[in-house]
Amino acid sequence: MTQEPLVRFQRVQKTYDGEQLVVRQLDLDIHRGEFLSLLGPSGSGKTTTLMMLAGFESPTSGDILLDGRHITGTPPHRRHFGMVFQNYALFPHLSVGQNVAYPLTVRKVPKDEQRRRVQRALEMVQLRGMDDRLPGRLSGGQQQRVALARALVFEPQLVLMDEPLGALDKQLREHMQIELKELHRQLGVTFVYVTHDQGEALTMSDRVAVFNEGVIQQLDTVEQLYERPANRFVAGFVGDNTVLKGVLRSAGNCAEMALPDGRVLTGLNVSGAAAGAEVEACIRPERVVLERQVEASGPGVLEAEVARVIYFGDHLRLLCTMGGGQADATVKLPLSGLQGAAPPQGGERVWLRFPIDHVRIYAA
Repeated sequence: MTQEPLVRFQRVQKTYDGEQLVVRQLDLDIHRGEFLSLLGPSGSGKTTTLMMLAGFESPTSGDILLDGRHITGTPPHRRHFGMVFQNYALFPHLSVGQNVAYPLTVRKVPKDEQRRRVQRALEMVQLRGMDDRLPGRLSGGQQQRVALARALVFEPQLVLMDEPLGALDKQLREHMQIELKELHRQLGVTFVYVTHDQGEALTMSDRVAVFNEGVIQQLDTVEQLYERPANRFVAGFVGDNTVLKGVLRSAGNCAEMALPDGRVLTGLNVSGAAAGAEVEACIRPERVVLERQVEASGPGVLEAEVARVIYFGDHLRLLCTMGGGQADATVKLPLSGLQGAAPPQGGERVWLRFPIDHVRIYAA
């Protein structure tokens, strides 16, 4: 028998003005112990969904269940969820230890037990020995750790995070992503994490719900989300893509599309477009195969010219002019793949092979 989800959204809608739905007909199950990210652009409904789960916003219609119990009308302080915000929300006049102990104080936990739990929480986030410092004397990364310790100290079954790493610099943000994921692995607590950063979502999550215009466009594992985007929005929002436009020549799961200059490309007809429909073919830059030595031929091989070469440390990123009114194609070329050969240069004539299994065709 399938285990009951920890949280279930049932037909949840949210509007602030009575007309425009910020969240439309949301059905979402959150599993116990998973790291679920809510990903999407500004205004997509992801933060509103988190705020409804936290209890700071109420659904206009629909229900939210926790362990099978309705919590739609339960106030935030009675939901017992840990919460971490982007601005940390620490009390500046309280020490680190007092900040972390605050949720225990309001729950009237005995002082001895408070001290034990605070020390354990600070050790979890590698802030042992900093109990007496004030937040103003800590770095941004340390303040974020204090906020995380405070969210974990009362041992909640659910931790909600609203873009908690957004204020950190890139290097520290990436370091904290790894630490958060490791902490999640150790504790087994359910994390629900809001972000607009697709790299962040892919790095940490077990599953990702991609939001746009109040609707979940795709809910999947990070691998499925990246390799098999369900629609054109997900393909464009998650990861880089080379996009070619044309008209579908044949229907079916594996279909041919004609580019405006007559060249033909074959791929997977994801959206089930009909023959004659205007379509867009998307492929990840690392899946495009670069041919240099001799003129290549065969299905899915298109001639191009290298317009620009960008050095990324572990790989080169080539922008290739496709002609025929198409946007430039992006190709990721690992430096190890050069095998001692000179890297491609601007103006060089090349042939790009688009493997059928990695070309996904969507209705335009």
